[in-house]
Amino acid sequence: MAEFYANCVVTNWVVTSTVGGHRIRFDVVDLREMLGVTSNCFDIYVCEDKNVLGEERLLELTRNLAQNPQLTKARSVHKGEMIPLHRLLFWFIIKNVIPRRQGRNLVDPMDMCLTDLLIGVRKSTYPRL
Repeated sequence: MAEFYANCVVTNWVVTSTVGGHRIRFDVVDLREMLGVTSNCFDIYVCEDKNVLGEERLLELTRNLAQNPQLTKARSVHKGEMIPLHRLLFWFIIKNVIPRRQGRNLVDPMDMCLTDLLIGVRKSTYPRL
C-alpha cells in the first residue's frame, strides 16, 4: 500500500500508480465496483447522515479502527488511534477519493466506513499483506 500511494497520481478522476513494476489504473466507476458501492449515496456522504449506517455498524467500525474492542459507544476516531496501514488508507480517502482541503485528525463515521471498505478490498486482493 505504501508503494501504491508513493507512486499514486490522480488526474481527471483517474488514479494511476505502480506497484512491484505493475501499472495500476482505475477511475471512479472501477473504484465503485471494487468497493461494492454505488454513487447514488454520495449526497448522503456529503450530508454526513450517520443514520444510514446504523448504531451497531458505527460501533463496530469505531472498535475496529480505534483498536479498542471495549468501547461501548460509537464516536469519531483520532487518526493516532489507528494502525499505520489504516491511517494510510484514510489518508488516501481524504486526499484522493473524497478530497478535502483542510487537514483532518478525526475520522468521522463515513470516513470510517470508506476506510473499512478499502481494508476489505486489500484483504481480498492481497491476503498476505
